Amino acid sequence: MTTAIVVAGGETPPDTVRSMLPPDAYVVAADSGLDHALALGLSPDAVVGDMDSVSRAALDALDERIEVQVHPVDKDASDLELALRVALDFGADELIVVGGHGGRLDHLLANVGLLASEDLADVAVRWLAGRDLVVPVRDAVTIEGRARAMVSLLSVGGPARGVRTEGLRWELDDEDLDPTSTRTISNEFLGTEATVSVRSGAVLVVVPEAVA
Repeated sequence: MTTAIVVAGGETPPDTVRSMLPPDAYVVAADSGLDHALALGLSPDAVVGDMDSVSRAALDALDERIEVQVHPVDKDASDLELALRVALDFGADELIVVGGHGGRLDHLLANVGLLASEDLADVAVRWLAGRDLVVPVRDAVTIEGRARAMVSLLSVGGPARGVRTEGLRWELDDEDLDPTSTRTISNEFLGTEATVSVRSGAVLVVVPEAVA
């Protein structure tokens, strides 16, 4: 599996995120995500965006061999979407997205839709949004957590059909979830892992405080 770490802007990620990142992954920074990447001790392979929020100090610290893609401010894709495209072009089939939370609500909602989109259906995605872990599910995913830790399921982009869970306090057995329902908020891990599968549609699994 080829792993890429994509570091987005938004609020500064907690230092403890470092322990959840593989050391040999391809790293793409989206605009001010470069500042976050450097603070986490990551060495970016590429920097992408319109560069309207990254610091001059971070840009000056870049090695000249690092790929920098500067896009116009008037563009049809967010900096995060552009960075994801670079990671996919590299051949990544596993994406770990760091940041992209906090700040503007419109950006946060756009990031939710982006990471749950069909364009990433064949890619394993984990989103470390602050101290929360978010995992989009379009097939089946096993997620690790602490016993009795909270976990929520949210359908996105329309109803999710045939949802099944194993390892949660309140199980789902071939059930449909509507994006307007709050039924599957605040479930709990029974042990240290749970499996969520979906027949059609998409579900976001959210594990609050997953980053210690």
